Amino acid sequence: QLQLVESGGGLVQPGGSLRLSCAASKFTLDYYAIGWFRQAPGKEREGVSCISSSDGSTYYADSVKGRFTISRDNAKNQVYLQMNSLKPEDTAVYYCAATAPGTTVQRMCVTVDSDYWGQGTQVTVSS
Repeated sequence: QLQLVESGGGLVQPGGSLRLSCAASKFTLDYYAIGWFRQAPGKEREGVSCISSSDGSTYYADSVKGRFTISRDNAKNQVYLQMNSLKPEDTAVYYCAATAPGTTVQRMCVTVDSDYWGQGTQVTVSS
């Protein structure tokens, strides 16, 4: 069973930064497109940012463009989400997910459709 583990969540003040990490066990991430998704209380899960396995193309939700950056380090078998200028509305459980090749990063993020999911990490932005 493919396993993804998120880390790096926590409590941060508005305007602060966090870096989330997504690590894999028992498989290498470089074959898969990886996405970050979030779900706030009472809301549906939404795609935040996705990165392809092939050409490094990325997709960002409008709400995070210019503030969040997704990247991957295949040598470390990890994918990161650097989150800057955090706002209270970014508060949510953040999940990473992996999808086999065959879809675009935009479709992956917009449809919230992935093959494998992590358990999530809580991000709380509050003063």
